[in-house]
Amino acid sequence: MNTRVLIAMSGGVDSSVAAALLLQQGFDVRGVTLQLWGKEVCTTAGTRLCCSVRDTLDAKAVARRLGIPHETLERSEVFQERVINYFVESYREGLTPNPCIACNDHIKFGSLLEHATTQGAELIATGHYARASHDAASGRWQLRRALDESKDQSYVLFNLTQEQLRRARFPLGEVTKVEVRSMASALGLQTAEKADSQDLCFVRDRNKDGFLRRELAIAEEPGPITDAQGAVLGTHQGLLGFTIGQREGVRVAADRPLYVLSLDRPNNRLVVGSREELLRPGLIAERMNWVSIPEPAAPMHAQARIRSRHVPAPATITPVGNGCCEIRFDEPQPAVTPGQAVVLYDHEILLGGGWISHADIAR
Repeated sequence: MNTRVLIAMSGGVDSSVAAALLLQQGFDVRGVTLQLWGKEVCTTAGTRLCCSVRDTLDAKAVARRLGIPHETLERSEVFQERVINYFVESYREGLTPNPCIACNDHIKFGSLLEHATTQGAELIATGHYARASHDAASGRWQLRRALDESKDQSYVLFNLTQEQLRRARFPLGEVTKVEVRSMASALGLQTAEKADSQDLCFVRDRNKDGFLRRELAIAEEPGPITDAQGAVLGTHQGLLGFTIGQREGVRVAADRPLYVLSLDRPNNRLVVGSREELLRPGLIAERMNWVSIPEPAAPMHAQARIRSRHVPAPATITPVGNGCCEIRFDEPQPAVTPGQAVVLYDHEILLGGGWISHADIAR
């Protein structure tokens, strides 16, 4: 009997081809589309949400084309609680969240994995560009970068457990995006030319600040924009939506580009400065999750990625207890942002990662 695998089908080209590849590999494939918003929202004409009617119909059409069963799984409550509320409350606290990681943790590799067990499926699969394999020497499952580094999504998977990795399959880890679209066309899948989805899939109008203001139900007050020494340079219309390292939206007349250095919420102050002032020599990470290796007992050297598109920077990682690490870069890095994840690599192997608690400002 072939091993049964549930594939998360978003209605996009990546998950469509992932399902086709699993079939070619001999799995008993079942498609699942996650409905993450209430039907009254998902059926709204012109919605850009990831669970729109078009996306669900596209997933069903691909499933029919491939000859596999398909079902829609309603998970709007857990999505609201674990992803939307986390996103909103993080901004309330002055942090910059990553909802894609939360969605993977609680929806795709949480709720979907639980559903797979009830359906007699040993495995789940997604259209992520990443690789997972078992290392016989250590007895651990290892998470690795995708072959197509320009599309690599291993960063947003850093928080997976060994059990989740054991039951996960990433069919696109060994192929490029160009090859994926070519395969979709050759198979006659209607998603072959479909545009990629956006990271903030739940912001219908792509207006993040407007979304946050509606969800938080607060009126932002204008306040001062200052340099690091406290000199007033201008006025902002509300701190909500600003993030460390941001340049766009800093409306101050200056003879050089200015970036957000920090958000001083107690004083409703936006602190800006040069790119050089944005550099930080290190950070403290909390809630570390060690994936491909056991938790180290001594300092080690690795490459640290502090954003999904950040080029990993060489750094020394020192465990300091209570699930925390001090990370010191070989060369200072810009825009170390509390609330974001820092993910550690040994070349293509993802060692582990954690959440940035604060940046080290000592030079």
